[in-house]
Amino acid sequence: MSKHLKLISGNANPEFAKEVAGYLHVPLVDALVSRFSDGEIRVQIKENVRGADIFVIQPLVPPINDHIMELLLLLDALKRSSTHRITAVIPYFAYARQDRKDKPRVPISAKLLADIIQKAGAERVLTVDLHSAQIQGFFDCPVDNLYALPVILDYLKNKEIENAVVVSPDAGGVERARLLANKLGVGLAIIYKKRPEPNVVETLDVIGDIEGKNAIIIDDIIDTAGTIVAASNMLLEKGAKSVIAACTHPVFSGPAVERLKNSAIDEVIATNTIPVEGKEFDKLTILSVAELVGEAIKRINIESSVSSLFV
Repeated sequence: MSKHLKLISGNANPEFAKEVAGYLHVPLVDALVSRFSDGEIRVQIKENVRGADIFVIQPLVPPINDHIMELLLLLDALKRSSTHRITAVIPYFAYARQDRKDKPRVPISAKLLADIIQKAGAERVLTVDLHSAQIQGFFDCPVDNLYALPVILDYLKNKEIENAVVVSPDAGGVERARLLANKLGVGLAIIYKKRPEPNVVETLDVIGDIEGKNAIIIDDIIDTAGTIVAASNMLLEKGAKSVIAACTHPVFSGPAVERLKNSAIDEVIATNTIPVEGKEFDKLTILSVAELVGEAIKRINIESSVSSLFV
C-alpha cells in the first residue's frame, strides 16, 4: 500500500513544482526556504511530515551552488522529521559534465555531489536526461533517469515536418538521435570534428544525407550555443533546407541567447527542466516535462513500474 505522498519545493523552479503538484492533485508542503541576513540559507518545514513519502523538487539551476545548498538543507530537515522515505527530484543535475578525470589532478565533481546528496538524506533520486548515464552508478540508492524524448517526439510529430533528417551534434549523442529518427521514421546524420592535418584547426563535417532536407539537431544540453550554431551553419552550407534545434536542458549561459536569436536556426525547442525567465526569444518553444515527472512520482509512490516511461 502506498504511503502518504507529499511534495516540497526549493526556490530553484517553484513554477515547475506547482505544475507537478497540479498534475498529482497534491498541495506543496508549507516550507520556509529563505536567507538569514548574512546570506546563510534558512530552512524550516512548517507542517507535519512524519511517515510521509516525500519528494523534494529542486533542479540544480543557476545560482547552482545556492540551490544545491537549499536541496541539502531540505533533505537534512526532512531526514530529522521522521519521514517514511525521501526522494530527491532533480530535473537538471548540475556538475554532470564533470563525471570523470579528463585531466590530471581534477575532481570527479558529479560523484562528490552524488555522495553529498545521499549523505544529506536522499534515499532515491529522480532526474531527467542525465548528461552521462554512468552518473546513476555514482549513487548507492535507486536512480530513475527519465527521458524527455517522448515529449519532444510528440511535438515534432504534430509539426508534420516533411523530408526530415535527425542530426546528432557529436558522436556521444548518436543513440539519442537514433531513437528519435526511428520514432519519426526518418534518416540519421552525425556531425563530427575533423582535423585535416596536424596544427590545422578542427572543422565540422557530416556523415549522412542532408541534401535538401529539413534537419532536426537533437542534444541534451544547449549551454553557450556555440556548437549548435556552428553545426546548423555547416548543415545549411552543405545543402540542408532548414534547421531546427531541440534539447532537454536550456542552460543558455553567456552569449547563448544572442547567438540563437541571430542564428539561421528556425526554431529552438527545449523543456522546462530549467526556467528561462529573462532568456525568452521569438524562436524559442518550451515544452513541459512536469506531467512526465509527476507520473514517475506517482508510480514510485504506489510501488509501480517506472520503466515504461523510459521509452
